[in-house]
Amino acid sequence: MTRRISWTLLAVLVLAQICYPLTTGTTRAGLTVTTVVLGWLLSVGHALLSRGPRVAAALVAVATGGGFAIEAIGVATGVPFGSYDYSGELGPKLAGVPLIIPLAWTWMAWPAWLAAVRLTGGTAATAGGSGPTTGGSGPAAGRWVGRIALATVGLAAWDLFLDPQMVAEGYWVWRDATPALPGLAGIPVSNYLGWLLFAVLMMSALRPLAGPAAAHTDRRDHPMVALYLWTYFSSILAHAVFLDLPASALWGAAGMSVTAVPLAVTLLRARGGGDSSREAHQPHRPGVDATR
Repeated sequence: MTRRISWTLLAVLVLAQICYPLTTGTTRAGLTVTTVVLGWLLSVGHALLSRGPRVAAALVAVATGGGFAIEAIGVATGVPFGSYDYSGELGPKLAGVPLIIPLAWTWMAWPAWLAAVRLTGGTAATAGGSGPTTGGSGPAAGRWVGRIALATVGLAAWDLFLDPQMVAEGYWVWRDATPALPGLAGIPVSNYLGWLLFAVLMMSALRPLAGPAAAHTDRRDHPMVALYLWTYFSSILAHAVFLDLPASALWGAAGMSVTAVPLAVTLLRARGGGDSSREAHQPHRPGVDATR
């Protein structure tokens, strides 16, 4: 049931994103809002159905609540992203922040987290022994640090696609866009550093609040893995071909590749080894990565 609902929502989301380059003006803005809402429902719904209310509540608290808080601070003070203002095209605003913005944080935070868990050996059998609660040093602590790093980059690098696209549409504007990355004029480097800062705080808080259920992956998470890889590859194509944003296609491809490329390789190896259907049942052996 979890997978069926998730795959259905993902299919609708993909259809909406395919339609995005074919629209303009208010239709495109409305489609943007619809896409974000669908993404939020997909990620939160998957967290709820696959792992229960505690994980879903933790995701909403950290990503949606935390996302709104950091955006409200950013709009009011310019910290940590830089000084910017939202237009009125993304729907109702609270404290100067369109209500869909924190939903977008949540939409991509969950698949980025699960991708990082998968890449750091988070099989069901290791859930109880991974995470910040293990304390001390050693393999478990190292795995947790690597997991936070991969999840942080996996989420924050998405903005290398998102911000140039949204600025080009006029959905928000920067008051001072210097210094900027080469080819990404109009967006200050401080914006991407702010994303990194908030993403690491978010990912560090998610596991303790969500509990052990968030420390493993299994077959139920295939739609979220597909969502992450679809976002990566479709964003490269859309920016390079349909949106006339070649620089962000390159920057985003490089940034998200840190998580997306190893994830794709992991899935291909699992499929080639014929063990993807058994991943949730294989006992974990110390020192053996679940990426085989």
